[in-house]
Amino acid sequence: MISFVVPAFNEEQLLGRTLRAINEVGRVLDQPFEVIVVDDASTDRTALVAEEHGAKVVSVDHRQIAATRNSGARAATGEMLFFVDADTIVNEAVVRGSVEAMRAGAVGGGCAVRFDGRVPVFGRLLAAVTLPVYRWFGLAAGCFLFCTREAFDAAGGFDEEFFGAEEVVLSRALGRQGRFVILRESVETSARKLRAYSALEILGLLTRLALKGPKGVQKREGLDIWYGPRREDPGTRD
Repeated sequence: MISFVVPAFNEEQLLGRTLRAINEVGRVLDQPFEVIVVDDASTDRTALVAEEHGAKVVSVDHRQIAATRNSGARAATGEMLFFVDADTIVNEAVVRGSVEAMRAGAVGGGCAVRFDGRVPVFGRLLAAVTLPVYRWFGLAAGCFLFCTREAFDAAGGFDEEFFGAEEVVLSRALGRQGRFVILRESVETSARKLRAYSALEILGLLTRLALKGPKGVQKREGLDIWYGPRREDPGTRD
């Protein structure tokens, strides 16, 4: 069994696309799958959209991404776990590559990432720097991470002391369990934050995090890009 775990907070606009892509891939796989949407205190139609697409809905009130992901993992029954953001589109190549990697002995991994729509210049520069660094250090991007259930449990799941960068912490923990791979296949994720926030705001956040280190992501304050009021995406596509 493959379990897709999708954390979601007020994601009615993009969640349908994500779930359609997962279901399309699931139908061509040679093993059963399930989709679990962890609805973290949404005030919109997130849960209804999830149900309309056949997903199991787990309702929580964490407002903390690591805890939300862990709640989804606890509800999952699969031996292979895929953590997919609600604004991220998977495809057959990346899922098959992930499954094959785990069958070949990998404990987990991530993949390449590309952004949708219009990406501001500073966003393209930021991606050109950060994505190769993630690959070089063997870290999964937060929008897509896969692992075996055994390795996930042995690593202790996502560290709930962190309100951000939880995928980095888990990538390192999984790497201590065995081979952690970064696939060349890619997923497409939304660049909405890069469009909705200015270069000054994002660079200011990154600077503060660099100065504070891990302590900078161990509380919700100052992490408005993830926990603040949702800003409208100026590049939203119909």
